[in-house]
Amino acid sequence: MDLLRKPVFILALVLILIVVLIEVGGVELLRRPAGQVASFGQLLSGRGDLRDALDELDQDELQAVLSQPKPPGRAIRYMALLDGMLLFTVALMGLSLVISHRVQGRVQGIATLVFSLLLVLGAIAMIIAALLALLLMVALFLAVPFGTLAYLAIYGFFNRPGASVILSLLMALKIGFAVSLVVAQQRFLQNKGLVLMILTSLLANVVVSFLHGLVPIFLVSITDDVAAIVVGILAAIWAIVLLISSLFATVKALRFDRA
Repeated sequence: MDLLRKPVFILALVLILIVVLIEVGGVELLRRPAGQVASFGQLLSGRGDLRDALDELDQDELQAVLSQPKPPGRAIRYMALLDGMLLFTVALMGLSLVISHRVQGRVQGIATLVFSLLLVLGAIAMIIAALLALLLMVALFLAVPFGTLAYLAIYGFFNRPGASVILSLLMALKIGFAVSLVVAQQRFLQNKGLVLMILTSLLANVVVSFLHGLVPIFLVSITDDVAAIVVGILAAIWAIVLLISSLFATVKALRFDRA
């Protein structure tokens, strides 16, 4: 770490911290009301059966549902699992700036063990939640006509433009983070695990963007949930890798202390 350019390294740490904060809290900006019953009716063009069912519903109750803030989706928030690991990993590397290498080795193994274990459990729980939500949305969408109308009223107005802006911002910040990390010290490129983790984070960003743009707007909530499951699985895999490596590091540290 003697050759580490500290200001650039701190910049990289700040960038990935901003990424995680946006993923955790920034998605709330994607909430928006769907609008009026008239705009809802435009989704039903060409589907006479759905329009007939719509006429049977209480218009005031339907407007109340449409006016409620819509779910912002899961995929962007789920990316915080991957990028949280990146933030944690880089922060541990930065510990050598303030503590000795010997102490860092002990702290890193134990901290990674606890963090990765919690992350595995959290990722599994989030994958299950996304899977249940996906099954609910698909069941509603296929339950013509009233289930379909309920799906469209609740999930049919995904804020795809807002999500696209946030995903573009996140990609720019992640690229800036990766470049800053390399500029801070080229030896980071030799850390294959870190490089693969960064590439996985960028891949997750691309997958979410692709699935958001793949289908018509009223189906984006479903593909967003699929993207969330994919991101959750990637995060779970990485968390398991970290857990296994931290177990070896912890055992090694304990043997060293006994010796």
